[in-house]
Amino acid sequence: MMKANGGEKWLRALGAMSGTSLDGVDAAIVETDGVVIHHFGASHYRAYSRDEQQVLEAALGHWSGPEAEAAAKVVEAAHVETLGAFEGAELVGFHGQTLAHEPQGRGTCQVGDGQALAEVLGVPVVWDFRTADVELGGEGAPLAPFFHFACAKWFGATEPVAFLNLGGVGNLTWVDPSKSGPEEVGALLAFDTGPANAPLNDLLRARRGMNFDEGGRVAADGTVATGALELFLQEAYFSRMPPKSLDRNDFPEMMDLVRELSDEDAAATMTAMCAASVAQGMAHCPTPPSRVLVTGGGRHNPVLMEMLQVSLDCPVVPVEDVGLDGDMLEAQAFAYLAVRVARGLPTSCPATTGVMALVGGGTVSEPEG
Repeated sequence: MMKANGGEKWLRALGAMSGTSLDGVDAAIVETDGVVIHHFGASHYRAYSRDEQQVLEAALGHWSGPEAEAAAKVVEAAHVETLGAFEGAELVGFHGQTLAHEPQGRGTCQVGDGQALAEVLGVPVVWDFRTADVELGGEGAPLAPFFHFACAKWFGATEPVAFLNLGGVGNLTWVDPSKSGPEEVGALLAFDTGPANAPLNDLLRARRGMNFDEGGRVAADGTVATGALELFLQEAYFSRMPPKSLDRNDFPEMMDLVRELSDEDAAATMTAMCAASVAQGMAHCPTPPSRVLVTGGGRHNPVLMEMLQVSLDCPVVPVEDVGLDGDMLEAQAFAYLAVRVARGLPTSCPATTGVMALVGGGTVSEPEG
């Protein structure tokens, strides 16, 4: 370990993320004091098998019961396999798998036992990141914005930028890097923009047995059904002021809107729905960002990236343009957040989740003995 600028030591933290797209587990090392990013380390992706995906899909929307228990076993086994391959981690940030998310209702549910992981891995595990935020009136999501602020500082941003994560659900973080810290008023604004890859993945899996629209090839051969797109944009969620968040399956009407369309037209229309929801969300930014940095699987879809560029008034580029890894950014975020939790630093604030005050979510589980 090395001394950080503020006197705290850099910790070598290992973060893991299993997202709503249900594709697999991302894991990555970050060396940080919980404020400044010192170094990005090794990373690894472990895909879920189709059988594992089916167990997770069957558990979506469940808060407990046999389906949730089966999903927890899949998640824990995949994480033990993935995280156990890394050496030298001093702390683990474990997000778990979100099965249900109703911040203004039943709360939020991520399965996977951090204490069990701590016992197997032999290092402290930080987990259950969202519950404390929800209990204090927050949305519990998105949680990466404090990390996005550190990333903007890391690559030397001087003007406001926006991070756009296009996973199963889309979320946006507006960052003003002139502020001294993420807790400062005006430093951040964050919210879920709308559905991203999850509905399209579900459609193509059902119709064609494909996990996703690789290279946007199916959508590229289709035509957007403007009537369906206009009906989609009438959803009340888009006019709500942020902060706000979504569950994976909060827009079931999307399937109904494209049910009569060909595979190609349905894919093009769903892709346009994702881009249009981002464009709607951009109107909430305090000032226009100098550029939008896209992370998550959606940045690999050239049709979606082109739709975003056409509909937004600033450059839209993958985060690789500033030296970041868009496949690992969420896993890195939970490594960074784990250090913040371990050091008693906040992980969310009113501008990111709508929580009533600064809150440091997360439970730290130590291996026994």
